[in-house]
Amino acid sequence: MTRRSRRGIALAALALIALSCRNKNQIDAPPAPHAAPAKEGFEFAAADRKLVFPNDFGAHPAFQTEWWYYTGNVRNESGRHFGYQLTFFRRSLRSASDGETRAASLASQAVYMGHFALTDTQGAKHYSFERYSRAADAVAGARAQPHAVWLDDWQVSTARDGVRHIRAADGGIEIDLRLRPTKGPLAHGNRGYSQKGSDPNRASHYYSFPRMRSQGSITILGNQWEVQGESWMDHEFTSSGLADNQIGWDWFSLQLDNGFDLMLFHLRTDTGDVDPYSSGTIMDPAGLSRTLRRDDFSIEPTAHWRSPHTHGDYPSRWTIAVPSADLEIEVTPVIADQELVHSFVYWEGSVRISGNARGKPVAGFGFAELTGYARSMAGSF
Repeated sequence: MTRRSRRGIALAALALIALSCRNKNQIDAPPAPHAAPAKEGFEFAAADRKLVFPNDFGAHPAFQTEWWYYTGNVRNESGRHFGYQLTFFRRSLRSASDGETRAASLASQAVYMGHFALTDTQGAKHYSFERYSRAADAVAGARAQPHAVWLDDWQVSTARDGVRHIRAADGGIEIDLRLRPTKGPLAHGNRGYSQKGSDPNRASHYYSFPRMRSQGSITILGNQWEVQGESWMDHEFTSSGLADNQIGWDWFSLQLDNGFDLMLFHLRTDTGDVDPYSSGTIMDPAGLSRTLRRDDFSIEPTAHWRSPHTHGDYPSRWTIAVPSADLEIEVTPVIADQELVHSFVYWEGSVRISGNARGKPVAGFGFAELTGYARSMAGSF
C-alpha cells in the first residue's frame, strides 16, 4: 500500500469524526487534537498518578489525546539562525475498554498527525507541513524504550546514550539533528499533573526536557548548513480539552543564557480574562524547579500582528515578569509570520529574549504557541 493511500485512510477517518461532531458554526476543517473532550471509556489525568520513566516516554492509549513536541533554535558557524518545530499528535478513535474487536489488517485504534515547520530568520521565511496516518508499526506510532515516535519518514529515535535523533523532510525543507538532554525530564504542575480548569479531570500529564544540546544539519531547497544550538521537548497526554469558556492559550518555552528555563502558559477566556488555572515552571541552572501559579508571573502583550492568511490578530511582543526570580524580559518573534494554516490554525514560532535577571542582563531564545486568535479552540469535536 502506498503512503498516499495510507494517508487517505487516515484522512477519511478524521473527516468522518469531524463531520459527525463538528459545531456547525466552526470553520469546515478537522479541529485541533488538543481541544477535544473525553469520550466515555478513556482515562482522565489524575493527581495521584506518578510519571514513571522510561515507560511514560511512549504512547498512552488509555488517554484520548497525546502529543510530543520538539522545538529548537540553532545556528550555523557564521550565526545564521533557524527555528524548528517537529510535533507528533496521537488521537484515539475508540477506547481500549469499549469491547469491540478490530481484526481487519487496516483497522487502527488511533490516528497520528504531524506538523513540521522551519523558520529561516535571515531569509525571513517560515515553512510548514502537515501529514496524517493511521497508527501501524510500519507507518506511525510511538514506543517507550528506546523512545521513538514516527509518522512515515518523520522520525525521532533514541540511541543507547540517550541522544535523540530527529529527522523530517518535505517540500525541499529538511532537518537532521541529534539532541542530547542536559536537563530533565521536568514534571510540570503537581509531579506531572497539570490542572487546567476547576474540574480536576480537566488536566494533562505533562513533562519536558527543557535543555537538549542540538547538532546536525538544516537544508532549504538544496542549500545545507551545519548547525548547533538548543532544543526543548514537551510530552502531554490527556482525555479532556478546554473548558466551555476557554478559547485558547499563549504558551512559552524560554531558555535563558544564565541557565534558567521557563515554561509559562495563559489560558484565555471568552471574556478576555486569563483563567486562574494558568501556570508555569521555572528551573534553575542546577536543575531545581518550582511551579509558578497564576499570580506568580505576568505576560503582557505590547504589540500585535495581523495575519494576511487568516486575518487572525496575534500578540507579537510581550513583557514577561517573574517577581520571585527578579526577572523581567522582553520576548519578540524572530519574524512576524510564523502562523501554521493546516487542519487547525495557530501561531507557533521562534522568539528572541532580552531583559534583566537579578539586576544583570539576560538574553536567550525560545518558542511561543498562540491558539484561538484565528478562531476559538473551545468546543472542537
